[in-house]
Amino acid sequence: MTSFSFSHRIDDSELAILREFTCEPPVKVGALASALGLRVVLATLPMNISGLIEPDKDGFVVKINRFESKERQRFTIAHEIAHYLIHRDRINAGIFDSVLYRSKLSSRMEAEANRLAADIVMPIQAVTAAMSKRSSKLDDDGISELAEIFGVSKQAMTIRVG
Repeated sequence: MTSFSFSHRIDDSELAILREFTCEPPVKVGALASALGLRVVLATLPMNISGLIEPDKDGFVVKINRFESKERQRFTIAHEIAHYLIHRDRINAGIFDSVLYRSKLSSRMEAEANRLAADIVMPIQAVTAAMSKRSSKLDDDGISELAEIFGVSKQAMTIRVG
């Protein structure tokens, strides 16, 4: 069973949805967001804004900067899902995350969202299983291969397996 940071702060029904969508890579973060009741849209955002989550008439909308790489967009969606799951009570006026995933929230809350986002797009059990299938040590090419499998940047995978 996939484990998630801060699972004790996530509603059981939402935790079940997370587990359902993180069984195999690459995690379909758009479908996960939808299953959680979030609407995801590509938007023209300022260059220093990767994404945001804000209330709308039907719940919450996640806006993702259309000009960033697919890998970056995937992580940003996961990051905003994380805010929704563990910081929902703080989203009232919207959370705008810069390219460094900084917002008006505390750095602790941003770090929490980043940690849960990594758990979502790179579930540690799936990463470990993919690593064990490799016959050679995890070199630069191996990290690139894992990053491609999980649909994340090489930098994100390097941090995850580090």
